[in-house]
Amino acid sequence: MSADPSATSITHSVTVEAPIERAFKVFTENFGDFKPREHNLLAVAIAETVFEPRVGGFLYDRGVDGSECRWARVLAYEPPHRVVLSWDISPRWQLETDPEKTSEWEARFIAEAANRTRVEIQHRKLDRHGDGWEAVRGGVGGDQGWPLYLRRYAELISRQA
Repeated sequence: MSADPSATSITHSVTVEAPIERAFKVFTENFGDFKPREHNLLAVAIAETVFEPRVGGFLYDRGVDGSECRWARVLAYEPPHRVVLSWDISPRWQLETDPEKTSEWEARFIAEAANRTRVEIQHRKLDRHGDGWEAVRGGVGGDQGWPLYLRRYAELISRQA
């Protein structure tokens, strides 16, 4: 028996004043500029967050000591419309090495006008994390999860305008 899909996914969106190409580029090339540095699984402070722009690439944090934490795998990369990544973080907020126990998140970019883009993030298959998956849902869906990332992303876009 599987969990209800609506209960095992969350969706958040934001509309930014930017053409779709720019919205996508800022999201992927500047992910570390809006990702909160305190969202960190490393033992040291984050020096940078790297988004490798290709299927098979990673989204990872590099610590000030050179250590790395690869917390997402790029599953689909289709500029400027969508990117899909894994979420390789367990309900205990530690790296999950078993791909069968990871969820995925998709960022979709929808042009609403020539200079306006809606960015939707759907984080789905959360129940794949197993026992405690609801904590992951609460974390990514709550105020300090995707809503915070999207707010900071929108602020970055507006500052760069």
